[in-house]
Amino acid sequence: MIIPIVKADGAAELGQIEAMRRRAAETNAGIASSAAEIMERVRLRGFEAVREYSLKFDGAEPREIPLSELEAAANRIPEKLLSALRKSAENIRAYQQELLVFSRRWESPMAGGTVGQIVRGLSKVGVYVPGGRAAYPSSVLMNVVPAKVAGCGEIVMVTPPTENLNDAVLAAAYVAGVDRCIGVGGVQAVAALTYGAGFIPKVDKLVGPGNAYVAAAKRMAYGTLDIDMVAGPSEVLVIADGTADPVYTAADLLSQAEHDVMASAVLLTTSESMAEQVAAEMARQTAYLSRKDIIEQSLKDYGCIIVCRSLKQCCELANEIAPEHLEVMTEDPGALLPELRNAGAIFLGQNTPEPLGDYMAGPCHVLPTSGTARFFSPLSVESFLKKTSIIDFSREALQSVAADIIELAESERLTAHANSIQVRFPK
Repeated sequence: MIIPIVKADGAAELGQIEAMRRRAAETNAGIASSAAEIMERVRLRGFEAVREYSLKFDGAEPREIPLSELEAAANRIPEKLLSALRKSAENIRAYQQELLVFSRRWESPMAGGTVGQIVRGLSKVGVYVPGGRAAYPSSVLMNVVPAKVAGCGEIVMVTPPTENLNDAVLAAAYVAGVDRCIGVGGVQAVAALTYGAGFIPKVDKLVGPGNAYVAAAKRMAYGTLDIDMVAGPSEVLVIADGTADPVYTAADLLSQAEHDVMASAVLLTTSESMAEQVAAEMARQTAYLSRKDIIEQSLKDYGCIIVCRSLKQCCELANEIAPEHLEVMTEDPGALLPELRNAGAIFLGQNTPEPLGDYMAGPCHVLPTSGTARFFSPLSVESFLKKTSIIDFSREALQSVAADIIELAESERLTAHANSIQVRFPK
């Protein structure tokens, strides 16, 4: 059998959850040490160190990639692909515009006072785009378009300076509207964007996926700049009752298992018959898929079908796992929404497969993984906004709360705070 089937008994299902958590927690000390060394050398030596590491790891010097090169790539790719990229960008943009919040002011509870906030896009944002097999143009759109909608001052994309850059990735950057594109990758790219190095600018926020070294470097950079999240392996969880289509269900589980051997695909179902049908269908479909070996390893190590007593138990387990992607394939999927608290994205019904969210629906596919959907949210336009509080009081409004401020300040032994009020209203 390509994927194990277990009955929820209070122990077997918890074992699967624990396996996913261990997978997320695995940290290679050697990777962290190497990343830390590169980060520190770039901090101290700047562009000279970036150049050395770029030549060592990528065999090429960092370089500015002119926007004309992005446009040329857009003209080289098939027209159907370019059209799909534009349609995806349009849908992402429309969704993110609905999430925009704006500067505003309002009256405070004290007469004569106003409060509010100024909302601005970040001044400079970096977008990391991997090279090689993990070069995904859809991720370029998902990271860049929300930043554009937020009104960020400058968006700088970095990607490894390989000899043959991926045309689809460059075309996506052109469609999304990056302001600069720089050929530099790896930890040295993260370090350069964190501290600034030569013509590579220091940014306020760095987003985008990368390998284990890039993830480690982003974790180290956090605090000097902001990051989107430290993403773990991809995962999907499907809740299905006896009405689900086993062909669709199997296909959707496999769509995540093909990412890499660490990906996780889990089915929670109330039907033993559905469990068996889906397992058989997964084996049948895997046989003709291009990443068969990756899928089989992923399912063997981190895949599971759990037969639950009820949909309520399915929801409880889903909340405990807090998956990146959560599909609901039940007779009335919307009815479960109030019970589903923890997920990066929820896909309702047979006609809403996870790849729809990856490419075309509009919501960002940069989602919290490894259980962090309990407290993290998807990347969105709000991720690229910063807010500044506004307070504007008249003398009368300040006087109305002066005694309370003094009382609170003195209770904390902050006499200078109290004095700041007292000098304005001497007795």
